[in-house]
Amino acid sequence: MGSGLAAAAGLNAWMPLLVLGLANRFFDAIELPAGWAWLSSDIALWIIGALLVLEIVADKVPVVDSINDAVQTVIRPASGGIAFGAGASAETVRVDDPSAFFANQNWVAIGIGVAIALAIHVVKASIRPVANAATAGVAAPIVSTVEDVSSLALSIFAIVLPILGFLLLIGAIVAAVVVIPRWRRQRDRRAAIRNGNASQSTST
Repeated sequence: MGSGLAAAAGLNAWMPLLVLGLANRFFDAIELPAGWAWLSSDIALWIIGALLVLEIVADKVPVVDSINDAVQTVIRPASGGIAFGAGASAETVRVDDPSAFFANQNWVAIGIGVAIALAIHVVKASIRPVANAATAGVAAPIVSTVEDVSSLALSIFAIVLPILGFLLLIGAIVAAVVVIPRWRRQRDRRAAIRNGNASQSTST
């Protein structure tokens, strides 16, 4: 559960926190540890919801999305740490008291969540400028919408079907390690061919 929520935070900082808070507030799908119950409070839900709307809008505007990604370099990993710490089940590592998690080895949960969210965020932030440049910004809202839907799906599956959420996370990692580099190599080859053809036309 913690891994799926942290990965979702790497795509959208506020989506997993809102889903986690709403699930604890209105459904029996999850019961947060006492130290994290504030996530389902009225104030927290309204603030997280407003920040979620702000990020969804900003992430769909070319140039603004890159600025947003730069700001989120700190926020998304922090959110991933909170999501992992709050969402990890009792059978794994759970942080019941955020103010005291450095007193024992439970801080590891926060570190794992930060690492997962940061890794996903780095991949996302590196792809977006390339997609914007290749499409003159047209891809920004489309890619952003796919990321938002993926973050929502990861968050829900992490709570309802943790195993499926974990498999989705593995799929995202495979895509980042295998599919995306291959796509970049193919793009570079096409660009080289186009440049070569253009050079030949000019010399002729």
